[in-house]
Amino acid sequence: MNDDTRQLLMKVSVATLCTAVFKRGLRQQFIQNVQRLNADLPNMVGEACTLRYIPAREDLNTIDVFKDRAHPQRKAVEECPPGAVLVIDCRGDARAASAGGILVTRLMKRGVAGVVTDGGFRDSPDIAALPFPAYHQRPAPPTNLTLFQAIDINVPIGCGGAPVFPGDVIVGDAEGVIVIPAHLADDVAVEATEMTAFEDFVQERVLAGQSILGLYPPTDEANRLAFDTWRQARGR
Repeated sequence: MNDDTRQLLMKVSVATLCTAVFKRGLRQQFIQNVQRLNADLPNMVGEACTLRYIPAREDLNTIDVFKDRAHPQRKAVEECPPGAVLVIDCRGDARAASAGGILVTRLMKRGVAGVVTDGGFRDSPDIAALPFPAYHQRPAPPTNLTLFQAIDINVPIGCGGAPVFPGDVIVGDAEGVIVIPAHLADDVAVEATEMTAFEDFVQERVLAGQSILGLYPPTDEANRLAFDTWRQARGR
């Protein structure tokens, strides 16, 4: 992902991005049932680094597995590239304790752009206090540390019903998270920026009392001309 695309994606909403990818025939790119713990943050943007969990087999996933430096969860935390987003597949099960406050803090200090799981986090109040985008379904019970076991890193996964391939572009805002296939990211970022400018214009006109008919969509030529004037005045 080039820096221009990253900067554009920092300024558009996930809802607008969903529309842009839907126009390209993609309907399952929104990660379902996750929420950001700290709502007062800018957009999260980064390429996906993935981690996959499965239900634990108890004889293979005792508490001692975390002593192994090659444990997939530990490797993901220490090897997820700066600027990337760690995306965790927990099969949509909020009982799965994907990580806790210490591991999420380590991701933040390493310069990772954010973390998303369709499971849950432990220490969620501590994570919510960090200036770091972290999305989960709901808090995981603290006793569920070994209920699921980490299996693979950087493989294709499903997270919240969305397909995620390593290197896909992940964008999150206060509403949710979308997965943009890497080869579409540049075009989608430009289109979503254009859509955002138009929707800001429409919102301003609706707040002023104008009807949406002929405005949204802009089927009246007068509205298209008004939008052009509005953009020029605001440098957009």
